[in-house]
Amino acid sequence: MTTRVISVANQKGGVGKTTTAVNLAASLSLSGSPTLLLDLDPQGNATMGLGVDKNADAPNMYDWLIEGRPLSEVARKCAGSVRVVPGNTDLTAAEIELLGQEERESRLKQRLHPDMANYRYVIIDCPPSLNILTINALMASHGVLIPMQCEYYALEGLTALLETIEGVRRHGNPELEVEGLLRTMYDPRNSLTREVSRQLIQHFSDQVFRTVIPRNVRLAEAPSHGLPAILYDRQSRGAVAYMALAGEIKRKYAEHKQG
Repeated sequence: MTTRVISVANQKGGVGKTTTAVNLAASLSLSGSPTLLLDLDPQGNATMGLGVDKNADAPNMYDWLIEGRPLSEVARKCAGSVRVVPGNTDLTAAEIELLGQEERESRLKQRLHPDMANYRYVIIDCPPSLNILTINALMASHGVLIPMQCEYYALEGLTALLETIEGVRRHGNPELEVEGLLRTMYDPRNSLTREVSRQLIQHFSDQVFRTVIPRNVRLAEAPSHGLPAILYDRQSRGAVAYMALAGEIKRKYAEHKQG
């Protein structure tokens, strides 16, 4: 099975990064593609959003990434058949320990490699900063999905992330590409939203996903129930949008394989 590893990254908070990681992973899994979600964010919100207690006395991302526990002992099966490697504040310690290791930037890639063949997609929820954990995610990935809110400061910070991606491409992962820019919390009635959206398409053209994620109450409610939106309310606009995004990615991936 050929695997595609996609990091969901944006160091700007509040743009729907974790919502995207959780709902994309669930949508890919429910559409028939075995999917693994790696929660690299010390906040552990992706873990909780899939109904797993991030503070449970069970193996987590730290044990897998730093201690070398097998993925089979750490990955938890969740609603929608997604498997998640749980993240929590132990990742802060993982970050410190990585800084003292040789090949510290490729640790995640090394740990993931033996198990990649079991999954069609690996989705990584990156921390909201360009730190060593994010670099590890980018080194292990084929693509970076960048969620963006169409607001005044949307493009701020994007430059730094694109520079980081280019640096990783030059210094260790030449395959890395921008998977796409995803417009989140989209309200077409807002003139600023429409203007920023137009600018994104103008500057990035086909790197902008056709799918847009609307502002949606059900999307916001779902994590408190420990469910992705598609299992919380399949008919909601948010759930439908993430299924559309999964379809868009799968079609693009099929084209890549043919190419």
